[in-house]
Amino acid sequence: MFKQSITLLLILYIFIGVQPAICQTLQSIKAEVQEFTLDNGLHFVVLERHEAPVVSFHTYADVGAANETYGITGISHLLEHMAFKGTKTVGTTDYDKERVLLNELDRLYNQMWQLKMAPEPDSMKLKVLEEKFEEKRLAAKELVVNNEFIDLMRKEGDAGVNAYTSNDATQYIHSFPSNRLEFWMAAESDRFLNPVFREFYKEKDVVMEERRLRTDNTPIGKLLEEFFAIAFKAHPYKHPVVGHMSDLQRIHRSDVEDYFETYYIPSNMVIGIVGDVDTKEVKKLAEVYWSRIPSGPKPEPVRTTEPSQQGEKHFYVEAQSQPLVIAGYHRPAADHPDDAPLEALANILGQGRSSRIYTTLVKEEKIAAQTGSFNGFPGTKYPNLFAVFAMPSKDHSNEECLAAIDNEIEKMQNELVTDLELQKFKRNYRKNLFDAMKSNANMARLLTNSEVLYGDWRALFDETDQINAVTAEEIQRVAKKYLVKKNRTIGKLIPQSL
Repeated sequence: MFKQSITLLLILYIFIGVQPAICQTLQSIKAEVQEFTLDNGLHFVVLERHEAPVVSFHTYADVGAANETYGITGISHLLEHMAFKGTKTVGTTDYDKERVLLNELDRLYNQMWQLKMAPEPDSMKLKVLEEKFEEKRLAAKELVVNNEFIDLMRKEGDAGVNAYTSNDATQYIHSFPSNRLEFWMAAESDRFLNPVFREFYKEKDVVMEERRLRTDNTPIGKLLEEFFAIAFKAHPYKHPVVGHMSDLQRIHRSDVEDYFETYYIPSNMVIGIVGDVDTKEVKKLAEVYWSRIPSGPKPEPVRTTEPSQQGEKHFYVEAQSQPLVIAGYHRPAADHPDDAPLEALANILGQGRSSRIYTTLVKEEKIAAQTGSFNGFPGTKYPNLFAVFAMPSKDHSNEECLAAIDNEIEKMQNELVTDLELQKFKRNYRKNLFDAMKSNANMARLLTNSEVLYGDWRALFDETDQINAVTAEEIQRVAKKYLVKKNRTIGKLIPQSL
């Protein structure tokens, strides 16, 4: 599944909406899920729950940072920001006037960049262009109704308006009273039928500042950016979701429009709806509103496959920070049969206070203040990483922690995990999955993720069978197969000398 383990998903995503008690079995829930596909290729997955008059919506666009190429890194995330700027009727007082100004801004912006890239930029011409650009920008700003889309959603009762971009996808989230079904249908379909990427150059500044705060000015952010860039030689998982600064500076509004037209088409989107709705009514309204959006063939998937690593990679980042060490091992995509035993391996090795590396490094040897592991990092759709990290405690080092982690990995390669460890993992996994399903919003997310990643939402309900089938021997096998030094990248955060 879309998992950096289900445990981490529960931490990363906020429960939205009512969480009715589930007394059903997985199979009985599965039997209640319905689906349909519009003529334009847009697929809907619907689960009726009538315990409370609320409904959650999850729009999954099958596009993320992994779809980006050099020169436009960060564009998926930037487009997510722009999707809240409104449409031809929402967010503006006069779209016809605004459209003329937006086109003029694009023309001036292109002229400025061409001048800046010249061997000897003419500073006087550049100043004139910048003054004209600012004049047009202020004129366009006067026509904008700030935050009208979000304000409209909240006014109608949206308790969960949100969105996020990952390496694998861009997802849009809403939770409404159930009597606002048609409102959501009309407003959300209009957002993808008639988008207007207004205030584009202002929003680029917002995203660039986000990059500064989360990456450039954050030691762990710097470490992780270098980690992915070095761990992945060819695959676009090497690029940061927020994008490279030079790309963010130079992306044009036309780039975003082209990207939108390529990836935001019905055949490349899935919508999950869970809550107090009638599926027949959902389909009827979907035909009215979402069928308006023209479609085309689903975009070509990422071509590049990460080649096998030929030797252990090492790097370090110096920063005014506590030390930290992270090791990442290449592993296959989430749909590989080894995913379930790798999930068990990650949990037993490094997830939670009873995990092996936490017990050894933190509780017993007291050489680390924090430890952890991730299965499926930084994404899961394509071959990715199994990662382990440790933050050394005072007067201890990255090298000590890495040696202790290696020792625990070696034990798992040479000895079978105990029945108690394996049963505890399986029990907690099932519990966490059921807990996630109690939330309408989480259930809509799980259904859409499964539909896209596995090609069928039904795979969600087979997950516990795969977990239940994991054996101690399989865990040992995948530990021996993947957690080898030739297959790993080690990154260290080193305190900067003052």
